[in-house]
Amino acid sequence: MPRIDDYIAAGALARERLAVEPYETILKRSGFEPGEGEAFCVPFLNRTFRLSYPDFDFRDVSGSGKEVPLQEQILILHYLQADLLGQPLGDWVAYREISGAAFYYAAFLKRAVEPLKKAFGQNIAGLKDAAVRLNGIAVKFGDAGFDFQVFPKVPVRLILYAGDDEFPAEASILFDRCIERMLSPEDIAWLAGMVVYRLISLSRETAV
Repeated sequence: MPRIDDYIAAGALARERLAVEPYETILKRSGFEPGEGEAFCVPFLNRTFRLSYPDFDFRDVSGSGKEVPLQEQILILHYLQADLLGQPLGDWVAYREISGAAFYYAAFLKRAVEPLKKAFGQNIAGLKDAAVRLNGIAVKFGDAGFDFQVFPKVPVRLILYAGDDEFPAEASILFDRCIERMLSPEDIAWLAGMVVYRLISLSRETAV
C-alpha cells in the first residue's frame, strides 16, 4: 500500500517532467480545453479542476469546495504525460488483457469490481440514476451498462448483471485497448475504482 510520502514524491516527479514541455504540446496531446491564462480545464468525473502551468497546481472550480485528492492529482498528471497517439480504437478489453496488469489484478478486483457488485448488485435502479448524474452513456449490455468518458481519450465501460436469490451479481469493467499506451496498470486500477466509488457516493446522496 503506497504511503502519503510516495504519492507526494510521484506528484513532484510528474510536475518536474511536465514543466519542461511546452504548454501547447501538453494541451494538444491531452485533449483538455485551455483554462484562463496558461492553464488546463480538467473535467474529472463530476468535478472540474483548473490546473496551472508550469506549476501544475490543482484548484477545484466546480464549486464543491473540496480538496483534490492526491491520488486523483497523480492520475491526471500521469495522463498529461502519456504518449497519446490518436483516438480510442473501439477495441474493448478486460483489465487482465492489458499488458502488465496481472500483478495488479487482485487490487483491481478489490478497488473496483467487488465494490461495484456489492453496492449495485441488487440496486440496478441506483446504478442507473448515479450513472446518469455522472454523464454515463447507456449501452445495451447486462442489466445495466454505461460508458464514461473519464478523460478526453480514455473511455471506461461498466457492465452489471443483477444478483438474485440463486445467483450472485456479476460485473465487468472494460477499457479501450489504447489505455495501455496512456496509463500504467496500477493507474488503470485506481481509475476504475475512482469511477465506482464516485457512483457509490452519488447513489448515497440520492438515497438521503
